[in-house]
Amino acid sequence: MLRTRTPVRSLTRSDVDDALELCSRNVAAHVFVAARILESVPSGTLSAAMGVREEGRLTSLCWASANVVPVETSAESRILYAERIRRWRGRVASLLGPRDEVVDLWNALEPHWGPSRAVRAHQPLLATSTPPSGLGVALDPRVRVARADEVDLILPAAAHMFTAEIGYPPYTGSSRSYRGSLAGLVAQGHTYVVVEDGEVIFKTDIGSLALGCAQLQGVWLAPRLRGQGLAGPMLASVMEQVMTGPAPTVSLYVNDFNAPALATYERLGFAPVGDFTTVLL
Repeated sequence: MLRTRTPVRSLTRSDVDDALELCSRNVAAHVFVAARILESVPSGTLSAAMGVREEGRLTSLCWASANVVPVETSAESRILYAERIRRWRGRVASLLGPRDEVVDLWNALEPHWGPSRAVRAHQPLLATSTPPSGLGVALDPRVRVARADEVDLILPAAAHMFTAEIGYPPYTGSSRSYRGSLAGLVAQGHTYVVVEDGEVIFKTDIGSLALGCAQLQGVWLAPRLRGQGLAGPMLASVMEQVMTGPAPTVSLYVNDFNAPALATYERLGFAPVGDFTTVLL
């Protein structure tokens, strides 16, 4: 007898608890999706989330909007997700998540979508629940949560970080949409900065916050200040503030070729908990 393939279906509010339970199995890896699900609940729709149920149990899900992010997927379910989203090429900017899952999903999509812009094949996923002060790491007292009136100061730093990381600028022409996304992070209290003489010289954001885990993104120090040992104490201060506030666990992922960043993160107590891949389209 041929096995009937379990269909992929869009998730609804009734699936939220099951979806979060699935994400909780590996919080550091799945905090992005958990955060997006929680953010979607007030609107009453989870249209960007799809899942597979087997015998009534949610066994995997995939977040599919500008970012495609698999969660606890199997080889079989990845084929199903690829079939569902392969017509969405124009809507997707990247695939990201656990390496084996992303690579397999991309192998199914690439024949339909064509080559990627870039593949960051090995990105160590790091996490820690130990405050840096407990390791004897100095904290920079200048680090604080950004204010709403500082969005225009943050924009050049954020755009520089994005361009250096992704390879192209975050906007062309008007910065209105990009500025809006930065303002949203600031409004949530998710952007941390050091401002000197009216200039942001350091910034980072909580990109995702859910299930007791905060995932940092966009760690940036002004280029003229690099190589002076400043980034460690600044980031340590962010971690300390996050751990005593929004979440006891902090995670991030980094390109494996970024040796200075990896060395800094190790000094701050981060340890490998997985391996990510990002496919940029």
